[in-house]
Amino acid sequence: MEKLKNYIYGEWVEGTGNGMPLYNAVTGEQVAVSDTEGLNFEQALDYGRTVGYKNLSSMTFYDRGEMLKKVALYLLERKKKYYELSYKTGATHADSWVDIEGGFGTFFTYSGLAKRMLPNTPFWVDGETQKISANGTFLGTHILTPSEGVSIQINAYNFPVWGMLEKLSTSLLAGVPSIVKPSPYGSYLTNAVFQDMIESGVLPEGALQLVCGEPGNILDYVQDGDSVLFTGSAHTGRKLKSMPSIAGNAVRFNMEADSLNCSILGLDAKPGTPEFDLFIKEVRTEMTTKAGQKCTAIRRIIVPEHLIGDVQNALSKALDQTKIGNPLSRETRMGSLVGKQQYDEVVRKVNILKSETELVYDGKHELIDADYDNGAFMSPKLFLNDKPFEKNISHDVEAFGPVSTLMPYKDAEEAAALAKRGKGSLVGSIISHDESFIAETSWKMASQHGRIFVLNRDNAKESTGHGSPLPTLMHGGPGRAGGGEEMGGLNGLHFFLQKTAIQGSPDVLTAITKVYQQGAEKKFSDKHPFQKYFEDVEVGDSLETAGRTVTDADIVNFSNVSWDHFYAHTDATSLTGTIFDKTVAHGYFILSAAAGLFVSGKKGPVIANYGLENCSFFKPVYAGDTITVYLTAKEKINRGVKGRNIPSGVVKWLVEVVNQRDEIVCVATILTLVAKHSPFIDLNVKNVQKILGGLTETTPLNWGKISPQQMIEHLEHGVLVSLGEPEADKCFTPEEQLEKWQDSLYNHRKMPKDFPAPFLAEDETLLELKHKNLDAAKQSFLDNLKRFSVYYKENPQAEHMNFVFGKLNKEMWELMHKKHFTHHFEQFGLI
Repeated sequence: MEKLKNYIYGEWVEGTGNGMPLYNAVTGEQVAVSDTEGLNFEQALDYGRTVGYKNLSSMTFYDRGEMLKKVALYLLERKKKYYELSYKTGATHADSWVDIEGGFGTFFTYSGLAKRMLPNTPFWVDGETQKISANGTFLGTHILTPSEGVSIQINAYNFPVWGMLEKLSTSLLAGVPSIVKPSPYGSYLTNAVFQDMIESGVLPEGALQLVCGEPGNILDYVQDGDSVLFTGSAHTGRKLKSMPSIAGNAVRFNMEADSLNCSILGLDAKPGTPEFDLFIKEVRTEMTTKAGQKCTAIRRIIVPEHLIGDVQNALSKALDQTKIGNPLSRETRMGSLVGKQQYDEVVRKVNILKSETELVYDGKHELIDADYDNGAFMSPKLFLNDKPFEKNISHDVEAFGPVSTLMPYKDAEEAAALAKRGKGSLVGSIISHDESFIAETSWKMASQHGRIFVLNRDNAKESTGHGSPLPTLMHGGPGRAGGGEEMGGLNGLHFFLQKTAIQGSPDVLTAITKVYQQGAEKKFSDKHPFQKYFEDVEVGDSLETAGRTVTDADIVNFSNVSWDHFYAHTDATSLTGTIFDKTVAHGYFILSAAAGLFVSGKKGPVIANYGLENCSFFKPVYAGDTITVYLTAKEKINRGVKGRNIPSGVVKWLVEVVNQRDEIVCVATILTLVAKHSPFIDLNVKNVQKILGGLTETTPLNWGKISPQQMIEHLEHGVLVSLGEPEADKCFTPEEQLEKWQDSLYNHRKMPKDFPAPFLAEDETLLELKHKNLDAAKQSFLDNLKRFSVYYKENPQAEHMNFVFGKLNKEMWELMHKKHFTHHFEQFGLI
């Protein structure tokens, strides 16, 4: 039987003991053996703190976000084999999708957040700069850096993939290396995914390690700066948290534990209403998904007392329709528990619940292509607690399986009180169309819940469901649920980051943070900042504009154009008792006039205005005042670009508007999209002619099989096709892939060197030569390139077919030629 290997200090290592057998939860057959005996955990932690931390923490947040995306794409291509293993854990296809592709989705989400919102630096400036001196020569701010240590994640058995990836999404993005310790049950699935993560070659050395079995004494070696993330029972979690190595050191500890989550049916949600039907569907889903083995599953069903019978009947019928059995059968809607040991534990908890509450539904005991003797199957079980304020067992005992308890309430006050008797939950839901009931109940129960999910007819079609934690929202809960906070968008990174206050002069803070601070030295040059590509812009690049004197006509005209006829701008007789001496210029006029002063009218790398932040007006501007603008590059944000967008970054510009007395009248931050340098040549004919001057009949190839003249005539043929001479009659790219190929014209990735032309046979030459020699071919090519430029000026809407990219317009043809020319010119070492 295969023994699962551990990945420690950069090597795949087998344990030296007999190990623990792991069984198929459906058939009872042995799948693998997990064994961690003989591993040097102290060395593993030290390896993570040194090699792993150095490699990860030196990367920028932006690059770590790109790393997550590459790993997720690599795993997504291999997902089929993960499903085949997941079925052995008892999970259905739907269960497996949540675990496997839900995990990948978390990586994708955090990658997107990093690219949109995090800096291209190894640190992160947090919050606004604080002015802590009268004249602004002494400032303060905060930066976040990766906590100097290693993170150990101890995961539960219910989500072998998502449980690992949702923790790694934040720790890896924060720059902290991790050691993953999955539950032995289902660890063969975790192991398979982990192997591919390492084999992808995307992760730096030391970023990840895997302990696939019992954790041994690994937590004895944690120290200051390390962190532990635990998912499991509250009893085990408290025991770990109190260990001397954790409690006695500055070890960060995050726990997600037991959770007796509830769902409340509103007083208005009577049978026949959409909300009643939604409630029954949601409860059934949460009882049967993953066979109820979810930390977010509904354990307590809180229902108006006069609807208890209706809910019990409707829910019992819905559960009767849920077919249980082998996950490989298409009919199956609920699989098994993860193993016999877990089955025995759930039975023990069910018997405890029976001691105080009535079992009112025990399900059908029929199985599809499976049997109870070999598999860990359990039918759904519904209890009734008729006196939930007196009988506390339902609020104290969690049976981690398809088990839930009905309980009645009288009013919103009682509903919230029952919800809170769970003593801390990951999630509570309210299903109602009565906004007053929802509002009153939700804020009263919020203190004991990490998330409140409200469902009704208005959001049902797009709702993700009671039991689905989302990467952009916090996953965790107070009290019994452990007090942990995972994910929650960028907030989830804070657990792994050290926050440090930075104090100093504006120049010092600018140097440290890479964000321009007001009062720091400005860098003036003859070149307008808007004429610089993204890579060339430096924080501190500045422009001082000419002055503009505001006139009465400006104020009147702006009122008429904007329709802003506020009295302070238009009626001098109404200013008594106001802060204005006379009619004042509109604030938005000042901002618009400032833009008119600092914008460069000449076409350049600045693509568009991307936004406006923190605009403030400090002093009124009257007719006769003269304004001058200081424009300064404040911050650069690298940006991932998709689809048909020009590769670009965002530059934040500080706009300071002063009057003739050098008083600041307006300060704002504008955001612009700024193009990045293209790696492809310009189509300028003189530029191309200069490049071709270096091409001779004897110029050697860097790759491929083509002569210099064949290459020139091949490019010329491409130009002629873009003019419709001749019109290509076919595109060889399948229709379903065409949009992706056309989008690729916009990115800065070069054409692959080994790409075979799809319209040529393997032994076919590109074209038969039509020109007498290379010089004649060059001249003809340049003449047709001139024709291309003129043609699309005269026919800007023209479109012609390309053999690979389909029908292309002027912009796309230009992009295609730039890439194509660059490809072949590099082939001959001309550029």
